[in-house]
Amino acid sequence: NEVSALIDAKLKTMQKSPDNPDGPLLHYVRRTGRAERDEHAEPVNRGEYILSMNPQAGTRRDEFLKTLLADLRAEVPGVDFEAEQPLSHLISHMLSGVNAQVAIKIYGDDLDKLRQLAGEVQTALNQVSGVTPPIIDPQERVDELHVVLRPDDLAVYGISREYVAEFVQTALQGEAVSQVLEGQRRFDLVVLGELRLDLPNGRGQIRLREVADFPATASGPNLVNRDNVRRRQVVRCNVSGRDLEGAVADIERKVKERVKLPEGYFIEFGGQFEAQRSATLRITLLAGVSLAGIFVVLMMLYPSARISFQILNAIPIAFVGGVLALVLTGQTLTVASLVGFVSLGGIAVRNGILLVTHYVYLMKEEGEGFTEKMVLRGSLERLSPVLMTALTAGIGLVPLVVGGKKPGLEILYPVATVIV
Repeated sequence: NEVSALIDAKLKTMQKSPDNPDGPLLHYVRRTGRAERDEHAEPVNRGEYILSMNPQAGTRRDEFLKTLLADLRAEVPGVDFEAEQPLSHLISHMLSGVNAQVAIKIYGDDLDKLRQLAGEVQTALNQVSGVTPPIIDPQERVDELHVVLRPDDLAVYGISREYVAEFVQTALQGEAVSQVLEGQRRFDLVVLGELRLDLPNGRGQIRLREVADFPATASGPNLVNRDNVRRRQVVRCNVSGRDLEGAVADIERKVKERVKLPEGYFIEFGGQFEAQRSATLRITLLAGVSLAGIFVVLMMLYPSARISFQILNAIPIAFVGGVLALVLTGQTLTVASLVGFVSLGGIAVRNGILLVTHYVYLMKEEGEGFTEKMVLRGSLERLSPVLMTALTAGIGLVPLVVGGKKPGLEILYPVATVIV
């Protein structure tokens, strides 16, 4: 279609070729719609592009996407654009049924009211910094053929609405009076009003138009989405340039301030942030359990709470460096960076054990007293082993830190940054 042709033309100008060897795009694949029985079914008015970036182009992924989306929104008006990684895209759909990091679901009965509330939510989201342009699930009114039954005429003939509805549903094809040609395809032309209904008890037949009207200007929504049998409308967005948890907190606050829900309507927040909250809580709990386990092991090794706490004191000091590294590189606290902090805590405890073990050795085996001289000697003698083990991990992660902005390193980059 026309929109796909415009997007294809734009992507071709950015694709690597003999004439453009530094093009940031290697190749791309377009998919329009999905099969009806697909787990991720989509209508034909929605398209999906999978882009493969050129790692040799020297273009950062976030800069490339920012430029591409800005150009597409300017050159292809009237079309909503979203950008996400394929795996994140699938995870978002599994978590909330919506292909975005944040999904605001509005539930209610009246579709027109739902669309109005969705517009108010969209306006509220536009006032939150670090949020991509919010998108409302497309829903348009399309022409429909309505059959409006007349109760008085139904009573005259002694038939019910249910009877007529079932009869019409069964015999909806009616009687073909002609054919319509569209290209090389043929369609039966049906005069629905001439459909004959059998009256109960063999009392003959009547035409449908004798008990029903057919409004000339009838319309209805092209799509009605439901969750748990409730009608819903979705406003979705992604977060860019800030932490997801903080952005969601601002979104929830803005929506509560700006959107007044009538009785019978309510809002739910869903998306990737739910999984992040759950993962953060789980990592925090497991880190606490691990810390308690380390303390027990240290008490078994050194029967002194002071020594054990002194070793554990290295953890918050190491965490300060990890936080500074995130700030200097412009990153936010994510699940990946939390994993890096857990690893960093283990490295800090290991280095503390190396030092304290050597202090104990000097006092027991060589008769040194617990003096500043002994601490200085023990630290210098263990400096090389500690540096060797620390540098082994650090040097191995340096390439990830240096090239962290390249495509494919989005998960490993925060881990490596915190540890280094």
